[in-house]
Amino acid sequence: MRLPRFARNILLVLAGTVVLWAAGTGVSLVFLPPVNPLADPRASFGMTVRDWHGKEHPFVVGPKNPYWMSISAVPSSLKKAVIAAEDANFYTHEGVDYEAIREAIKTDIQKGRFVRGGSTITQQLAKNLFLSREKSVSRKIKEYVLARRIDDRLSKSRILELYLNVVELGPMVYGVGHASRYYFRKPATDLTVRESAFLASMLPGPKVYDPYRNLGRVVRRSDRILRRMVAAHMITEEEYRAALAEEPNVEGLSSKVEKTMASPPPGEMLQPPDSGAGIEPPPGGPPSDQGR
Repeated sequence: MRLPRFARNILLVLAGTVVLWAAGTGVSLVFLPPVNPLADPRASFGMTVRDWHGKEHPFVVGPKNPYWMSISAVPSSLKKAVIAAEDANFYTHEGVDYEAIREAIKTDIQKGRFVRGGSTITQQLAKNLFLSREKSVSRKIKEYVLARRIDDRLSKSRILELYLNVVELGPMVYGVGHASRYYFRKPATDLTVRESAFLASMLPGPKVYDPYRNLGRVVRRSDRILRRMVAAHMITEEEYRAALAEEPNVEGLSSKVEKTMASPPPGEMLQPPDSGAGIEPPPGGPPSDQGR
């Protein structure tokens, strides 16, 4: 049975569109930025981040960032909280968690829209450093390829170090070193288990998990993270009970946050030291956006 000419033409157009999309995606994969430079813990490079109004600002990735934390300086409780919150299989997968992807696809189909990303810490790092937050199949393919390359060339500790130092945790607050001083007025090395879970709870998006507009939501998610941590034997029962009993002390910063959201002051922006002198551009060029 032959299809009507109109139907055949529609199918040809659709097939041509798919071929062109596949070809374009294939070409873009060839020109993905190299990840080898990320392996050097002594290197610093510049990239661009956006504030909550869409304005771009320079950001330094590496030791020349005054808030930079080496992985050895990050408290164990914070590393465990982030892994429990974002990527339970971080140390066993190869950059991509296929089971998480299957669950994400299942959820997205049920909801009829992109709800759950299924991205690992490595995929989030690839997106934050090199890609935009656009939700598309093409971007997810690039994210997948970059994550596999990053996992192949970098150690797990280096991947986690980079992720913890570039993740967005507030209005022009990037990295756990900055976030700890911003919310708790102390270095990240002094974070308690509760405070570590509190910061980890904002990782899906600090606009959604904003402690000043919805503290209850952040605390409830941090409670869930603490339950995951004790269930995975990351913390003891005693540490779990002590963390639940602790109230995160973020009082007195509401006006600061509201002011920052309205117009980020210079003190809240990380300017490259010495006006960027000696800082190499990011491998493959800076991304135009961040976030999950």
